[in-house]
Amino acid sequence: MKRRAFLGAPALLLGQDRPRLEEGIQIGDVSAGRAMVWTRATGEGQMKVEWKTSERGVVHRVKGPVLTAETDLTGRVDLANLPAGQAILLKVQVNDSEPVTGHFRTPAAKGNAVRLTWGGDTVGQGWGINEQFGGMKIYESMRLRQPDFFIHSGDTIYADGPVPREMKLKDGQTWRNIVTEAKSKVAETLDEFRGAYRYNLLDANLRRFNSEVPQLWQWDDHEVMNNWSPSKDLSDNPAYKEKRVPVLVERGKRAFLEYSPMRFNRDESGRVYRQVSYGPLVDVFMLDMRTYRGPNTANLQERESAETAFLGDAQRRWLKAGLKRSKALFKIIAADMPIGLNVGDGKVGDLPRWEAVANGAPGEPKGRELEIADLLTFMRNERIRNTVWITADVHYCAAHEYRPSMGDPFWEFVGGPLNAGSFGPGELDPTFGPRVDFYKCPPKGMAACGPADGYQFFGEINVDGTSRTLSVDFRDLNGVSVYHKSLNAV
Repeated sequence: MKRRAFLGAPALLLGQDRPRLEEGIQIGDVSAGRAMVWTRATGEGQMKVEWKTSERGVVHRVKGPVLTAETDLTGRVDLANLPAGQAILLKVQVNDSEPVTGHFRTPAAKGNAVRLTWGGDTVGQGWGINEQFGGMKIYESMRLRQPDFFIHSGDTIYADGPVPREMKLKDGQTWRNIVTEAKSKVAETLDEFRGAYRYNLLDANLRRFNSEVPQLWQWDDHEVMNNWSPSKDLSDNPAYKEKRVPVLVERGKRAFLEYSPMRFNRDESGRVYRQVSYGPLVDVFMLDMRTYRGPNTANLQERESAETAFLGDAQRRWLKAGLKRSKALFKIIAADMPIGLNVGDGKVGDLPRWEAVANGAPGEPKGRELEIADLLTFMRNERIRNTVWITADVHYCAAHEYRPSMGDPFWEFVGGPLNAGSFGPGELDPTFGPRVDFYKCPPKGMAACGPADGYQFFGEINVDGTSRTLSVDFRDLNGVSVYHKSLNAV
């Protein structure tokens, strides 16, 4: 007995010391032959990924990085030489941890159909994970749609949005959140920013979704704080002890990059904008409308300058070149903010200050609108057709048709929120000739209402290569379509 006890004790201790992958895995930036696989462990160790195309298929083993505290024990492996149009079965471990499994499908070389979903705004306005409600149920509804991939349009976390233990619903009932120390206040330290991502991954729906649906992430403002730009001033904000906005931006960006299943750019460290091609039918252009912007102003400048920068010169050149080069049937421009909706950010003197592209003024483009006007003119002159813009940010769903004087007609579809307060509708700036085809938002008196009130939405796009069509649906928390639009390629 003593010998057994002696031999068993080290084994027990070894089991206790084994890393655990409590946050599961994520799959990201899937394209021809490639995919990113992400995980986080509870302790340091070597990340390992195995993949095969069937239960009895050949096992391919890929050794990943050693996960350390430097990256909050997160890591990723860039899988290469994946076969086209195949199911990929995954097994991920760190050292001898219990494996976490997942699966996804690679793009087909000559595919006839692509389905993607998108949305934004996760755990905002205090609406966190309520297990009595079923958690973040919209992720399960999206998973059941079996999309080829998902685009998170930004506000992947709300670093500036604490999650309280309880929220009062409009009907008097109580919404009860899971709470953590990191989400008890606004994020200021690096660990608090990281903790916002760890909080989201407490949700079983999200972890299951992550293990099956490849994702493309972009960021917006709440990965750091509301409406941040070079003009942001925290001097009178009592919630923040750290008043240096650039310091908070650096910490927020670092945590975003650590937790996103994104393929890093070799030429520019931390670059978020990128092109992801999904077979011959779809090219996705992921934009970054946050990193390169100038200050939020009244947005009425008549000439481009550092103040009017939004995408910035380098990103605009990259986007033009990519659109011109693309042979995909449809080009999806994934923006983290809408083009035509007026999104306010307080005042500059007596004038309204603006957070997005629009400035609320009719007539010729001004301010940040100048960049968009230049882009639309380029697309018309180069005969770049079949472009569709998708976005989120404003916490309601909407479909906008644009007929700009300087460019060809196009559509913009606004999804969300995924698990946050609902608002809307916003007002459209007339500069680019917009028309509201559809919107759905809470009625007056219900602003910032949560998931239980039913105004959470995700977008779904289906591209059919045979009919050369792109169809868009907005779906509610339960996956029910509330809007449908079909567009024909020209």
